[in-house]
Amino acid sequence: MIYKIKTNYPVEAIKAELDEQAKKVGFGVLGSYEFKKILKSKGFELEKDITVYELCNPAAAQVALRAEPEVSVYLPCRLSLYEEDGEITLATINIDDIINSTRLDKELQLYLHDIFGNMKKLMKHWEEKL
Repeated sequence: MIYKIKTNYPVEAIKAELDEQAKKVGFGVLGSYEFKKILKSKGFELEKDITVYELCNPAAAQVALRAEPEVSVYLPCRLSLYEEDGEITLATINIDDIINSTRLDKELQLYLHDIFGNMKKLMKHWEEKL
C-alpha cells in the first residue's frame, strides 16, 4: 500500500529541489506539513522530522475526477520525507494498488498508472544519489 525509496541525499537538499524536480514530471507542490512543528504547537512532541508535501498534476486530477469523483479522497498526491534507520525515506501511497481496485475503465487506469510512474520517477531522482 506504501511505495517508498531510501537515499542518503540530505533532507534539506531534497526540500530545496522538490518544487523544481516535481515540475519536470508534471507535478506542482501545493503545500507542505512539518508534523514535528505542527504537533509541537499543539503541545505534543514528535522526535522525528516528518514533512509531507501535497503534489498535484492538474490535468490528471481533472481526468480522474471527471471519471470518478470518489478518486478525490486520494488527492492531492502526498509525498512524505523523513529519516528512518539512518537513511532518508521518501514515501507515498502506492496509487497502482488503488487504481487496480477502482471501477475506472482500462484506458483511464493505464493513464493514471503512467502518472504514478512520474511520481516514482520524481522519488527516484534522489534514490540515484546514493
